[in-house]
Amino acid sequence: MNQYGKLAFAALTVTMLVGSFNAAATEEQIVRLDPALDAVIAPGTKIERVATGFKFTEGPMWRAGRLWFSDLVDDKMLAVTPDGKTEVLITNSGGVKNPPPNSYLGSNAMVPDRDGSVLMIQQGGRRIVRLDSQLHPHPFLERYQGKKLNSPNDMVFAPDGALWFTDPPFGLLGMDKDPAKELPFNGVFRYSGGTLTAAITDLTLPNGIGFSPDGKTLYVSNYGPKRYVKAFDVGPDGRLSNGHMLIEYSDDTPGKEGPDGLKVDTAGNIWTTGPGGIRIVTARGKVLGQIKLPEVAANLAFANEGKMAYITASTSIYRLPIATRGEMPLYSTR
Repeated sequence: MNQYGKLAFAALTVTMLVGSFNAAATEEQIVRLDPALDAVIAPGTKIERVATGFKFTEGPMWRAGRLWFSDLVDDKMLAVTPDGKTEVLITNSGGVKNPPPNSYLGSNAMVPDRDGSVLMIQQGGRRIVRLDSQLHPHPFLERYQGKKLNSPNDMVFAPDGALWFTDPPFGLLGMDKDPAKELPFNGVFRYSGGTLTAAITDLTLPNGIGFSPDGKTLYVSNYGPKRYVKAFDVGPDGRLSNGHMLIEYSDDTPGKEGPDGLKVDTAGNIWTTGPGGIRIVTARGKVLGQIKLPEVAANLAFANEGKMAYITASTSIYRLPIATRGEMPLYSTR
């Protein structure tokens, strides 16, 4: 999520879903649209709010028995235990001195790397940094062909070990019109063997990103103005082909959020945030159900060896146990 979430975009919803399904939730709900959802989320499962009182939570990652997450507006990186005890791990985590009040310039996504360290996105600093054992940030990726990145947003390691990330302009106060923007596109990048490649350059606001369990399909959400999740076939050396719509949202539904973070479970279902909550979608684009919260769900992370889903939603952290295990990050630790 980002400052676009505060603008008066016409919100969207999946074209085949209508009526009360699109109404704003006043409490936590799991909406079943297909019996196959029972194998993913068991009937009777309850959603629990773990912690609250934040400004805008994002970038969740399970690490060493706690959920690490970012508060984009409060400019902090934090951790919360399963029983709700919260600790601030990094202040000024976005890398910008004295960011404007209520700006979305804090840290964002995190992912464990092969060596056990953590890569973290500084949305305001417009770069990816590596956190050392003392949680001090060190520059990792910040330029493409000599030009400053827009502001990396979400990232994932593919099964082959390549790092992929999205790069919309959400860390620029003027977005695409900001004079500090150096790249002519908002891209999806692949980093492997010391080489950074622009794999996708024709999305308007690429945001969430994930891979099928076998690494043969890449999923990318586009926040707006047209809102959708696309799937791409992945070939040797990360070459992409056959880009096609997985799920698309129409223009006529109240609400303001767009497709943001996404994750994939071990059965290949895509858990994608979007207007009205999180859809659980098969690899063929069939919507099995929706998780609806009284707040905007920005992102999610699987935990406890994939048996639990944690959700970062505006001011709160939620969780629910799941029946189909989620895919844990490539280099995850317990």
